[in-house]
Amino acid sequence: MSENSLTSELIRLIHDRPVTDGDLEAAADFVLDAVANIAAARGSRQGRVMMAWAAESCGVPGQDAGRNALIGGALCHMLESDDLHRASVVHPGCAIIPAVLALADRMPEVTGDQALKAVLWGYEAATRIGMAVGPGHYKLWHNTSTCGPFGSAMASACLLDLDHAQSIDALGNAGTQAAGLWQFLKTGAMSKFLHAGRAAEAGLVSAQLSAHSFTGAAQILEGDQGFFAATCPDPDPSAVLAHPDQPWQLRLTSIKPWPCCRHTHGPIAAGLELHSQLNETEAGPDDIARIELATYRAALDVCDRPNPDSEYSAKFSLQHTIAMAASQGGVVSGSFDEAARSDVAELAAKVALSTDDALNAAYPEHWGCKLTAWMKNGDKIEIVKSDAKGDPEDRLSRSELADKAFSLLARAEYDAPGQLIDQIFAMAEDGPPVSLAKLLA
Repeated sequence: MSENSLTSELIRLIHDRPVTDGDLEAAADFVLDAVANIAAARGSRQGRVMMAWAAESCGVPGQDAGRNALIGGALCHMLESDDLHRASVVHPGCAIIPAVLALADRMPEVTGDQALKAVLWGYEAATRIGMAVGPGHYKLWHNTSTCGPFGSAMASACLLDLDHAQSIDALGNAGTQAAGLWQFLKTGAMSKFLHAGRAAEAGLVSAQLSAHSFTGAAQILEGDQGFFAATCPDPDPSAVLAHPDQPWQLRLTSIKPWPCCRHTHGPIAAGLELHSQLNETEAGPDDIARIELATYRAALDVCDRPNPDSEYSAKFSLQHTIAMAASQGGVVSGSFDEAARSDVAELAAKVALSTDDALNAAYPEHWGCKLTAWMKNGDKIEIVKSDAKGDPEDRLSRSELADKAFSLLARAEYDAPGQLIDQIFAMAEDGPPVSLAKLLA
């Protein structure tokens, strides 16, 4: 029965895929982004809470790879600046990369290219399952926390060199731990970061257990009491194995240029273009009568927040981020604090949201928007964005990625950031993996 399961077929698909030098170099880019996010988040309010708990309960760095994966995964997701796979609405890096680095810390024989191969495998599993859960799942469940454990389990299975049957067990036990609900958004609770940390930890521990013959459900995905039946009102199981000739899903994953919810990034890009057009005509935010944003339904479900009352809620506010981009011409880490919210509150109040049928149909493959600004003099400015900066269609260059990493590492006051960046890029050429334990120390 296990050989006929969807999990078994997914593992076989992943095992059979060739890995090129270019794939490894792409994986190194995502490792850099994750590591920089982990380092920078330590100094955030939530990061200080996590590090204080870690020091009290297990020491930092701890000797437990699973616990280090939990800490690293949570930190990686805290600044809302980590990667995102559009078609699955999964943030794969925070669930997978900390697990790989934490496990590699315990396995000195692991080389950088082996760790990067594990990252590729993990992204493939998490995102393929994420593409199958259906839109109904996302209304209640946080895809990163529900699909992430499958990815961290698959990545860990790669490093541990588990055989086919052991890998099925690893994913079976990872899947039964899938959890994470959106209720935290109501109050801005910190649960979202625990989602990412637990996803990293659950998959790693599941793989370690399977190496000791701890069995898991082979039909965890499609079984009548499995993942799809329990959490997905409209799943598409065929998506797990669809398009096997596509590039690795990691190469179809986006890296964020701005530290806020990815649903806001298309509108931010439109807002920045609006700012540029206003400058060309010597107009300003005060000359805007109203702004209309049309986009896909999921963006409104998560980010319709006309009056954000905290830094965290501002990162999930289409109204605030559009106003910030249009008025200030940039969105940075300081764009969400109380002063920034006050500065753009008047313009944010002029932003009206609606759904667009065509953009809704294109989602989640494309996260587009249409912004229309009506000026007080009667002029109208229309801007359409099919995709956002950092998507595969407009990805960050290595130079831009390094600039982002330098900025995050400067926030962390990290010693020798250039050396760390070089070490991560060298992983694709058999250089050693970067140590998560040292990053957390």
